[in-house]
Amino acid sequence: MATHKLLLLPGDGIGPEVMGEVKRLIGWINAQGIAHFTTEEGLVGGAAYDASKQSITDATMAQAKAADAVIFGAVGGPKWDSVPYDARPEAGLLRLRKDLGLFANLRPAVCYPALAEASSLKREVVEGLDIMIVRELTGGVYFGEPKTITDLGNGQKRAVDTQVYDTYEIERIARVAFDLARKRRNKVTSMEKRNVMKSGVLWNEVVTQVHGREYKDVQLEHQLADSGGMNLVKSPKQFDVIVTDNLFGDMLSDIAAMLTGSLGMLPSASLGEIDAKSKKRKSLFEP
Repeated sequence: MATHKLLLLPGDGIGPEVMGEVKRLIGWINAQGIAHFTTEEGLVGGAAYDASKQSITDATMAQAKAADAVIFGAVGGPKWDSVPYDARPEAGLLRLRKDLGLFANLRPAVCYPALAEASSLKREVVEGLDIMIVRELTGGVYFGEPKTITDLGNGQKRAVDTQVYDTYEIERIARVAFDLARKRRNKVTSMEKRNVMKSGVLWNEVVTQVHGREYKDVQLEHQLADSGGMNLVKSPKQFDVIVTDNLFGDMLSDIAAMLTGSLGMLPSASLGEIDAKSKKRKSLFEP
């Protein structure tokens, strides 16, 4: 039986509590002989900042690169609101995503009958819900440059964040979405803001081209991201797979959390490219 190496990063807040249950589950799986996992632990986020003044160290990143997968708890909290921007707890998670090449974030939103009343929407709107949000995770405004705050004098400042996407980034996340749809209900909804953003124009164009070349058997529709957010709370069961960029994916997946009754009901998998030699891909899971 193959041994799989996991790096556990409990982080902050509820993270260590969640990771305690993860350890129990890993122990049970090993004892039952279902699979075999070995584990290491590291610090990330506020816990790492308290220990090293960094949100994640080079040593912990080396552990992450050497692991078969990373299990991640949570980062951040009021205690670290005033730390330097580059050392904020969330920077550790962003570095993990970027350095491991975790470009595809999968967030399934499933409403189980026992939890339908926990949703802020009516039971008939959400019961039986099963959608998948595919979020591009290593591009867009979170990583685009320049990213600056400039002092203009006279008490004025200018902040700049850059939304940027290349064709290949959109192509690969579109393929993830279309491949998933083929295993589900065969429908993809692509969301962007092509009416006001050039990156949205390119996103729409590239997703359409990938569909036409490789996935004509899958139903494709396009929605503006703001309209898509409205439809998520109006009639969410119209969707199967939603594919969108980093910023809109962040917001739309949190909207979907309220359909299921709790953000805790939206587990997250972040995946990289498949390695040509090992046939494995780097991955990070947030329970």
